[in-house]
Order: sequence, then structure tokens, then C-alpha cells
Amino acid sequence: IFLTLKDFNPDEIKHILWMSADLKHRIKHEGQYLPLLQGKSIAMIFEKRSTRTRMSTETGFSLLGGHPCFLTPQDIHLGVNESIKDTASVLSGLTDMVLARVYSHSTLEQLDKEASIPIINGLSDLYHPIQILADLLTLQEHYGSLRGLTVAWIGDGNNILHSLMMSLAKLGVNLRIATPKGYEPDASITREAQHLFKQFGTELQLFSEPLEAARGSNVLVTDTWVSMGQEEEKTKRLKDFQGYQITMQTGRVASPDWTFLHCLPRKLEEVDDEVFYSPHSLVFPEAENRKWTIMGLMACILTDYTPETPKLKL
Repeated sequence: IFLTLKDFNPDEIKHILWMSADLKHRIKHEGQYLPLLQGKSIAMIFEKRSTRTRMSTETGFSLLGGHPCFLTPQDIHLGVNESIKDTASVLSGLTDMVLARVYSHSTLEQLDKEASIPIINGLSDLYHPIQILADLLTLQEHYGSLRGLTVAWIGDGNNILHSLMMSLAKLGVNLRIATPKGYEPDASITREAQHLFKQFGTELQLFSEPLEAARGSNVLVTDTWVSMGQEEEKTKRLKDFQGYQITMQTGRVASPDWTFLHCLPRKLEEVDDEVFYSPHSLVFPEAENRKWTIMGLMACILTDYTPETPKLKL
């Protein structure tokens, strides 16, 4: 199962990234065909729409020889016209794996409890772990190694941030967080993260000033300020996040080698065009790596494939 990176140790995360890099090298750069998932199928449940999660999973599973089945709320009303328990039992008999993109994390936990096949979190209100795998591979490719990097999160205390908090320490990465007052990450996740960062000897710092978080950081990261389901709060949120837009001025206080990440879709108030389309921006390699990392994860779960390329320096 893959519900949150909280459940994975450093070696397990590194193995998924190695598998992802190996598949990317062999398939994209060497043109090999690797039907590792031939005869396998995946049910993709989407309560929330998505470009990258859907396309990366569909194309990635197909590229490995498997068959993806896409299910919208019009196709499958989780817990409405059929209970989650019954849905989990049915899909367990029909497919080899489920990726579910849901509103509530408890839906994933219930699916996992009732299913006899692996469940992947395609996004929930608490976590978005498959996005973080893509971010980590992108940074590894750019910097050559992750250990010792400092990531600055400037924005909302949301599911992406929670997943960064549950993973970066395990790879030797420091995290500096700036959120407006009232938009801090979940308190229980913050407590757990503080323990993790202490355990692995890395730094976790929380600020309310964006430039404080950005100062000396290698990576500047943000995300949408208004997620799906928060549209009614838009006016208030835009007001509360004033001063949080990432610009070249933010980059000036960062490390000289700074880069920018955004999981997309992006709005102009979050980051200006000058940064978003600059050489500092890794957003499009990051988006592509959603495919290679979901492929690596699915191959890790469903096969005993061992990568052939050298292990990544992480």
C-alpha cells in the first residue's frame, strides 16, 4: 500500500526513486520495451479531476504493458450507490491495484482496510505522496544528490507540504516553511515531523515571513492557494496570502543555485511569469517525472523487477 510516505523508511523511498530513474533511462533514453505489468490492470478512482495524476498513471501503466481503467464520480459513487466496503471487495476481484484520488483521507484508509489488493493514494486532503516522489527525482537529477539540500515551502499548509514533512528528513533534506497565520500545517503532522527531523539530524523551521524561509534555501516550492473545494474561500485566501507570491526578489535571498518547483496547475498570484518560465524553474521536468515515478512505484508494488542502472546518489 502507498497511502503516505510516513510509512516508508529511507531505503524504501530510495528504492522507488532508483526504480523510477531506471525505467526512465531504459524506456525513454534507450527505447526499450519493458512489459513488466503485462496482464495486470489498475482501477483509477477520481473524485477530483486531474491532468498529471490521470495522464501519468494511464500512460505509465500502459507503457509497462498493463491496462488502466479510469472511473469518475459518474462511474463510481464511492459510498453513495455502493458502499466503500463493497466497492473494495469488487475491485479486489477484478483488478490488481487501485489508485484513488479522493477528498477525504479516511476514504483511502477504508478502501485499504477492505481491499485485498494494493491501494495507492492519488491525492487526499491530508497527503499527496506520489507528487513528492516526482519532486525528489527532479531534484536528484538537477543537483546530483538530495542530501544537504534545503527546501523552502512558501504557501498553504496543505497536503503537499504534509508529504514533504513526512519524507524530506529521511533523505537528509532540510525544510523551511512559511505560511500565513491560520494556514499552518496540521498540528499533529507538525509534531510528528519535528520528531522525524530530529531523528535524522536535519532542520525543520516554521516562519510566517516568506523571505525568512527562502533565505539560503536551494529550492523554492509553492502550490495553489485555493484548492478544489475551497472556492468559496477564494477572496479571503487571496487577501491572507498577499506577499507570498514567489518572484525574483524571493530568489535573491535564496542560495545562488536556487530552483523552483510547483505541482501545477499554477496561478499567477502564486508565482510570477519571470520565475515560472525562467531557467530556475523545474516545473515541467517535475510534471514529466510524475509519470516515471508512478511507474517506478507501481512496478515496485506489483513486480520483483530489479533495476539494471547504477543506484542513484541520494
